[in-house]
Amino acid sequence: MNAPLTTGADDIDSGSLFEAHRKIYPRAVTGVYAYWRIALVVFTQLAFYCLPWLNWNGHQSVLFDLSVRKFYLFGLVLWPQDLIFLTGLLILCALSLFLFTAVAGRLWCGYACPQTVYTEIFMWIERQIEGDRVARQKLDAAPWGFRKLGLKSAKQFTWIALALWTGFTFVGYFTPIRVLADEVVSASLGPWESFWILFYGFATYGNAGFMREQVCKYMCPYARFQGAMFDRDTLIISYDARRGDPRGSRPRKAEPRTLGLGDCVDCGLCVQVCPTGIDIRRGQQYECISCAACIDVCDSVMVKMNYPKGLIRHSTQRALAVGEQTTSLWRHLLRPRVLVYGGLLLTLTLALGTALYQRAPVRVDVIRDRNTLARIVENGVIENVFRFQLMNATHADAQYVISVSGLPGISIAAGDAAAVKAANSQVMAVRVRMPPTDLSAGSKPIQFTISDRDRTFAVNEKSTFVVPR
Repeated sequence: MNAPLTTGADDIDSGSLFEAHRKIYPRAVTGVYAYWRIALVVFTQLAFYCLPWLNWNGHQSVLFDLSVRKFYLFGLVLWPQDLIFLTGLLILCALSLFLFTAVAGRLWCGYACPQTVYTEIFMWIERQIEGDRVARQKLDAAPWGFRKLGLKSAKQFTWIALALWTGFTFVGYFTPIRVLADEVVSASLGPWESFWILFYGFATYGNAGFMREQVCKYMCPYARFQGAMFDRDTLIISYDARRGDPRGSRPRKAEPRTLGLGDCVDCGLCVQVCPTGIDIRRGQQYECISCAACIDVCDSVMVKMNYPKGLIRHSTQRALAVGEQTTSLWRHLLRPRVLVYGGLLLTLTLALGTALYQRAPVRVDVIRDRNTLARIVENGVIENVFRFQLMNATHADAQYVISVSGLPGISIAAGDAAAVKAANSQVMAVRVRMPPTDLSAGSKPIQFTISDRDRTFAVNEKSTFVVPR
């Protein structure tokens, strides 16, 4: 059984449906996990802001061009018929999230979730302008004056500028970003581009600047169902009550056991650095996003007190229950839940990779021309007309050869070759003929083969040839 999830609130009015919101002033912290967060913030934002500006084979490296229904992913050109690959990618992301959660809790929330990342950025801007925790508290409590107005205005202006740039970059993944930039400079943005830039900018500004932890606590569904993916061997951020309690302050050189105290000096810093404002010493709580800021600050206090680190650490419920200071890595990883998630993730990754590797460089759609029925032309020859849509899924111009088989004497009378430009499509009519036959009237199965002139690949498409009465 998992430990009960608590709210982490100090005071809750049992007669109210909601806890009254209290503003949280997270304190800056340094340490191993803080450096990891900074590194991931820098990495994810460099990728987000820079990728649309990079070109790949003459096209934007990542572009979901909905107007022409083409997706560019580096060397890949995906058409609507390739939606299965995007679906597979989304399933991979979901399985990865499940695996990471089963192994080490809410790693995604603490380090890579856009809400966490932009909250970190906005709080860093806030600290640079208004100061750290105590300075911000004093500034908010102070009466309005020129200094307070100047600092608040500078912060809001910087937040708005970053939010609008974020909205512009987001839209740049759906509209070619260089075209979008020219439209912004010339003030000729279309209504939809303007709407989404402002909408996404406003969402970034509101979520990261004001709502912050409320998004994680009240709006994000992941916080609510994460417990279903936890078990007693999931690594979570935990306070070691066996070692830390009873809590209390003491002189630095005092021996805590002689005073009847544990290692926790009850400084409250673990609460002050928490971005969601919880007290980790109360046990597992759904508000915890596993950012590990409390581990960093607690370790720094333990070093100053000459106590061993790890009073707050990554551990499992099983290890804490028996008083283990460390967790067996293999016992932690080699358990059914992790093995199932890992096996599914590996299988799907191999399947998706194989499908992409074997993916034909051309996509073909074949339909019979509904406007031209099967007909008998000169010398009793039977003719059907087909509509071909050839989609070049490469970044180079290509020439294709079309052949047909499946019935005796069947051949292509017109439209047996096509040239399609790179990452483009072409619709063409193909006239298929068959000599007089004693076959019964009706639809007969045939097969078209589309290949390049060097026969390095071939794509087969089934269709039907109608023999009239």
